[in-house]
Amino acid sequence: MTQHSADAGIIDCDVAIIGAGPAGLTAGYLLTRQGKSVCIIEKDDTYVGGISRTVEHEGYRFDIGGHRFFSKSQQVVDLWNEILPDDFIQRPRMSRIYYEGKFYSYPLRAFEALGNLGLLRSTACMMSYLRYKLFPIKDVKSFEDWTTNQFGKKLYSIFFKTYTEKVWGMPCDEMSADWAAQRIKGLSLWNAVTDGLKRSLGLNRKPNDGQEVKTLLETFRYPRLGPGMMWDAARDKIIASGKGEVLMGHALERLSDDGKSWSITASGPGGTAQIRAKDVISSAPMRELSRRIHPLPQSALAADGLKYRDFLTVALMVKSEDLFPDNWIYIHDDRVQVGRVQNFRSWSPEMVPHEDMACVGLEYFCFEGDGLWTSSDEELVAQATREMEVLGLCDPSKVVSGAVVRQEKAYPVYDDTYEANVAEMRAELERDHPTLHLVGRNGMHRYNNQDHAMMTAMLTVENILAGTRIYDTWCVNEDAEYHEEGDEGEERVIAAREAGSQTRPLDDDQVAALTSLRGVPERIAPPSEPERKRA
Repeated sequence: MTQHSADAGIIDCDVAIIGAGPAGLTAGYLLTRQGKSVCIIEKDDTYVGGISRTVEHEGYRFDIGGHRFFSKSQQVVDLWNEILPDDFIQRPRMSRIYYEGKFYSYPLRAFEALGNLGLLRSTACMMSYLRYKLFPIKDVKSFEDWTTNQFGKKLYSIFFKTYTEKVWGMPCDEMSADWAAQRIKGLSLWNAVTDGLKRSLGLNRKPNDGQEVKTLLETFRYPRLGPGMMWDAARDKIIASGKGEVLMGHALERLSDDGKSWSITASGPGGTAQIRAKDVISSAPMRELSRRIHPLPQSALAADGLKYRDFLTVALMVKSEDLFPDNWIYIHDDRVQVGRVQNFRSWSPEMVPHEDMACVGLEYFCFEGDGLWTSSDEELVAQATREMEVLGLCDPSKVVSGAVVRQEKAYPVYDDTYEANVAEMRAELERDHPTLHLVGRNGMHRYNNQDHAMMTAMLTVENILAGTRIYDTWCVNEDAEYHEEGDEGEERVIAAREAGSQTRPLDDDQVAALTSLRGVPERIAPPSEPERKRA
């Protein structure tokens, strides 16, 4: 168990964990299961789970972004089942794109999309697609370049540009191509067209419309009361183990490393907590973490260059049995600011307490401090109600009430400098602070899904238990296609060094070099990138 030292009330533990999101709680659960003591600090005073939490308002429950429980890693699936064995339900999945008053399946079904667009625009789309297949942009730098090469300029402008710029708040030609390659790689217009021809001839009955990668599943698993149910259970198991402590409402103020242990200061409602630990796991945003390390790292300036996109959900309670069958709808319409609309009953009927009511969540992407973020809850509920009417999705007279949830730093921004900034901070921390481990979406400034965030924590736990960096956690989701590709649990081991492959330990010389990092005044730098690749 964690020990409260007589030394000024210091909490002594094996591992201090910053952040009680999926990564932090996964690490805490696995460490306590192995007999290690942990102390988790969480800034929120009410909820664990980070962006994967479930908010409750007057009996209604809603997600912050929507979280399907799907993973190709059998180890992640097994862990979910272990933490929450009896509360998963199987739900149909449906998501569509709303464009010019019409709905388009996602991913795009070629004949449906071209039919909705009409003959002239469809012809222009196909000509544009062929033009960029024959003469692609050679120096691909931006999201716009990558998506144009994949789909043609016309389809890019119709189905990608508006929504993507809403999400990120920046022009597509300023966004790194990394985001497109990571999130929509594998979607192929050519496959969709050829599949449509096969289906029209009765030669193909596959349900996912010709995607050679099974990009979207027909059903998914989901906790019956939302994803927060999973992370509440993980927190409770950590505390019940007698080896873990979770300090809610505690914000990280400072952490310092004397070469043998870490000293962490966190401020909370009851005062300041002092924690001493051998290792620290952080899922805090890299920019915020760098400012709190003492002495200030040289890479703090690079970390200050990292940007984040914030997010808010306006939940509307509507007098209606249901409004539409989708789990969510992507809104490609510049008449409104909303980017996506969720239907929480489609996630789980138990999220909505009354059968004659619907609950929808309008998602707005913003920057902390801008006009949307600083609007009052009343103004946002009124705006959401108006926009549902504009889109023809809801009669405003049926809206009974609303609630607003703000989520800061929901998305790490992939601009043209983020990669260099992350690399600089990572290199310094691995060299100077080998017992500080970065995990999760914001901890690594990587657009990880929930299962990928968990994988980084699972591998980090293995590294801590081994006393050395056996696994390169930065290779999780390094070149992965969209996370719903393939079959659930098809990978029997965690993907670490490259997507879809078995994790591989470093060779003996590298392990020896890394082992010597601990307790030695002159710390040896980890192997270079070329050395890791040769391994």
